[in-house]
Amino acid sequence: MAAGTIRYWAAAKAAAGVAEEPYTAETLAEALEAARANHPGELVRVLRRCSFLVDGDPVGTRNHETVRLAEGGTVEVLPPFAGG
Repeated sequence: MAAGTIRYWAAAKAAAGVAEEPYTAETLAEALEAARANHPGELVRVLRRCSFLVDGDPVGTRNHETVRLAEGGTVEVLPPFAGG
């Protein structure tokens, strides 16, 4: 298992109630499942609409079960937002 940090932005941060938290997981799917278990309710709904960066790289349409997490890595949770 790899240990790292999940960072929540905007609506995801509000739904989780924290800006970041540690993860221990092999894949992005495992890390997100733990986040859902830790923050049932609004975060579960918000995560359905989010995009993700793993160590700065966009996950895009890749299956989350195939996205491996590195020791000391970072998962960025990015809800859709307007503007820019």
